[in-house]
Amino acid sequence: MTKRFFSDQILLAVTVALVFLGLLMVYSSSAALAEERYGNSAALFWRQLAGAVLGFSAMLLLMRVDYHRWRHPAVVFLGIFLAVALLVVALLAAPHQQTHRWLRWGPLSFQPSEFAKLMLMIFLAYWLEKRGQEVNALVRTLLPALVLVGVVLGLILKEPDLGTPVTIALVSAAVFYLAGLRLRYFAYLFLGSLPALYLLILRVPYRRNRVLAFLDPYADPQGTGFQIIQSMIAVGTGGVTGLGLMNGKQKLFFLPAPYTDFIFAVTAEELGLWGACLVLVLFGIYFWRGWRASLHAPDEFGRYLAAGLTLMIACQALINLSVVLGLVPPKGIPLPFLSYGGSSLVFSLAATGILLNISRHAAWGRKIQSLEMQEAGVRRQESE
Repeated sequence: MTKRFFSDQILLAVTVALVFLGLLMVYSSSAALAEERYGNSAALFWRQLAGAVLGFSAMLLLMRVDYHRWRHPAVVFLGIFLAVALLVVALLAAPHQQTHRWLRWGPLSFQPSEFAKLMLMIFLAYWLEKRGQEVNALVRTLLPALVLVGVVLGLILKEPDLGTPVTIALVSAAVFYLAGLRLRYFAYLFLGSLPALYLLILRVPYRRNRVLAFLDPYADPQGTGFQIIQSMIAVGTGGVTGLGLMNGKQKLFFLPAPYTDFIFAVTAEELGLWGACLVLVLFGIYFWRGWRASLHAPDEFGRYLAAGLTLMIACQALINLSVVLGLVPPKGIPLPFLSYGGSSLVFSLAATGILLNISRHAAWGRKIQSLEMQEAGVRRQESE
């Protein structure tokens, strides 16, 4: 019997379902804009489909690569160096839409922060396993990790992008907590981050306006509050059963970013409460299977890596859904697997491939243990 048999079929099926649903909603939410901009209603759909093909190829490859290969020091530090280098190059490149988030080669584009998120999770898993019981050693364990994470966060903040650093910081803190970091360190980090958050949010005009619009969107319904109001209209219009696929109205140049950050609003409008609940259930199952892979991982590296990757997907989804529902200010975080964006889709599927490999090793280990127990029982019976 081979390890191939023990891949997590539920996690795989949920991932395929999310991507398939995402392709449907990208086409539905982008058709009108693509027709006006490119003269082809399926232009953005085909790009997303290409990203899905590339992402699934990466997932199928990585689910067959032993995840222990990722903890080799050369792989870890070369990957981190490459991630930092790409972020620096993006900052030096010509801006796109007044930001430095992408590297562009003709029609192709790449978002280095997506690669950086993946490499940071690999680094943290490697570092925390290596330090072992010394996780609370300030100089030997915590400070080196904080410096590296801080460098990556600082480069992403310069793009500018606040949502991604917030996500990385939250997930990194969760992984450190799983490793046994004392709570007082979290208190110090939280208190130390408050001045930075004040400067990054309330002292930056467009971010401050987002917070004010979140608190009272109807104070400026045609300006800063427009996006939140249109999102809530889309969600509320769908009712229980929705208006039907392709029949939504808010995507017709009312709701900004209908196929990226606010694709869930279009989903709720066209597929209704049932469609919205389907998305929530699929992400819930994804989190359950990813967390299960972490709990049953055969070693600490697999445990931390599976937890980090699972929490990264879950945290992004939670933030995105909260923004769409008006629970938090807009962050610019896409909905994993559903939102338009090749880099996000490819690296989300790549992370899922690593998760599937970790779950495979966990299942194989449990199978071996079961067989050993059966053999031990048979030997006892024979000896009697």
